[in-house]
Amino acid sequence: MTNKPLLNQVALVSGANDPEGLGYGIARELIEDGATVYFGCRLDAQVAALAEPLKSFGDSARAIQLNVSAPESIASAFQRIEHEAGRLDILVNNAGDGANCSALEETAGQWDRIMTANARGPFLCSQAAARLMLPRNYGRIVNISSQAASVAIMNHVAYSSSKAALNMLTKSMALEWAPLGITVNAVAPTYLMTPGTRPHLEKADFRQSVLARIPVGRVGCIHDIAHAVRFLSHPDSGLITGEILMVDGGWTLA
Repeated sequence: MTNKPLLNQVALVSGANDPEGLGYGIARELIEDGATVYFGCRLDAQVAALAEPLKSFGDSARAIQLNVSAPESIASAFQRIEHEAGRLDILVNNAGDGANCSALEETAGQWDRIMTANARGPFLCSQAAARLMLPRNYGRIVNISSQAASVAIMNHVAYSSSKAALNMLTKSMALEWAPLGITVNAVAPTYLMTPGTRPHLEKADFRQSVLARIPVGRVGCIHDIAHAVRFLSHPDSGLITGEILMVDGGWTLA
């Protein structure tokens, strides 16, 4: 096994604008395995802000504007990748949206926003990616799902529903595209310590309520998920498709 199993491969990770966030961490690990990675950013300002952080990766890292809730942005991003790189081997659908809201208070607008980001966006990105993967009969698509797709969590009705939809999307695309050499899998994390969750997890009562549900006794870190994505992106993972890999410390076992 080469130390750079993704050498000469091209990857796109959506929602990768935050150097402390999950998408950025996933992208960094793919670069370590030899891939050239496009860091998807929802806003042009985020693309500009990544110019300095990405310098350390040299030509292996490129920032790209990609708003997964906007079909025209998706089309433009994949056209640019095709023009610059001529191929796409790996897509990681990491970008998403969520809100803490009870079912009685959920609005139609909020529901649509979350469903668009977490289900329609990954579908359109996967569709565009598959079209670039077809010429080589090879591709790896990894969706970032959630344990909330498998177990109900209070005040997450839209988020949980959208991630459950993403899981079925993963299986449906995997079934259709397996004969084409394209695998489609998902990674489903438990609570992670990220910039978005840190304010909640630093509250002792909330953190304890979370840890009480995780048999291994800790929340996840970015490396836990990035390593799982790295595994499913590997050329040797070709017999794995349509799987939802739980990285939840055992939360969903009970």
